[in-house]
Amino acid sequence: MTSHHTTPIEPSSSDGKPQAAQVLAIAGAHFIHDTYTAFVAPLLPLIIEKLSLSLTMVGSLIAFMQIPAILNPFIGYLADKVSLRYLVIFSPAITATLICGLGFAPDYFSLAAILFMTGISVAAFHAPSPAMVGRISGNRIGRGMSLYMAGGELGRTLGPLLAVWAVSVWTLDGFYRVVVLGWATSLILLWRLKDTPGRTEKPGSLRSIVPKLKSLFLPLTIIIFLRSFITVSLTTYLPIFMISEGYSIFFAGAALSIMEFAGVGGALISGTISDRLGRKPVLVIATVVSSLCTWAFLNVEDWLIVPVLLILGFTSISVGPVFLALVQDHVPNNRAAGNGLFMSVSFLVRSLAMLFVGIAGDAIGLSAVYIWSAIIALLSIPAILALP
Repeated sequence: MTSHHTTPIEPSSSDGKPQAAQVLAIAGAHFIHDTYTAFVAPLLPLIIEKLSLSLTMVGSLIAFMQIPAILNPFIGYLADKVSLRYLVIFSPAITATLICGLGFAPDYFSLAAILFMTGISVAAFHAPSPAMVGRISGNRIGRGMSLYMAGGELGRTLGPLLAVWAVSVWTLDGFYRVVVLGWATSLILLWRLKDTPGRTEKPGSLRSIVPKLKSLFLPLTIIIFLRSFITVSLTTYLPIFMISEGYSIFFAGAALSIMEFAGVGGALISGTISDRLGRKPVLVIATVVSSLCTWAFLNVEDWLIVPVLLILGFTSISVGPVFLALVQDHVPNNRAAGNGLFMSVSFLVRSLAMLFVGIAGDAIGLSAVYIWSAIIALLSIPAILALP
């Protein structure tokens, strides 16, 4: 599948050659940035104990961090007009500082404020950075997106481990020392990206995205929604399901790490393969395999679960780069705005799916939810075939 390019921005990308060092710098920053956001879940039990919070309060805290995702299309639109390179450069330092300050929060409202500001920093990084990667990946947009997404997946895999280690060594009050990594990352980005363009040379108007709403974003939204049930069931609810099936907490946690780790490998490969095979075939194959493996997951026991989880992680949570590459292909003059719109849609759709899976799990049990999720995911194939 051919990539659509913007007008050449600088000599090094005008010939379609990827700028590998800069792509790797942004992918590495994505890794460090998302490592910090992955600290929140494992730190919550300690924060609950310290401030005696209810579970409802905890749920609302997570929502505070998610709300700023609504800003993604606006930040993206700005990023196409003016260079928001410095948002990408300094977000890792800002996110790290805010997350490492959680231990100092004296009450619920301070926590909510810190997490809300963290959400803004997260949006400031995630809206413009894939667009920058798209521009400097030349004719290898899929590979660029794979490296970028694999960085984020790896951060989400290792973040909880680093958080638990840091708290066990320094306690929640001394946990702030981990902030060093975020600041170091921003300094490296400042050096590496000093000549990298932060915006499109000839940005299109937002009006130029409107025709794409029906042809590209409508089928994409349907696909993401129908596939979300599998990804949400397999990430957010996996430990709860494993424990309810009689597995130890350790095995339940390990199962999630195994799947996230396989997701890193899948993210690295899926975008690159889609540059060769085309975006649609890769999405169809991943959907069919992950549905079959979800059924297999319910019918195997003990250590046989491990290979099934590896294939599931590889096929279910790894197609992000293909979606991002699709958006970059079709809105070459509004890369950041297109990406911001995609990120907002993903966030809203995923939140909905999380709610539905929770309600359905209470009503019919998680086993039944897994079976239905696999069937629902298969319904996304006509929408995949309808993509431009």
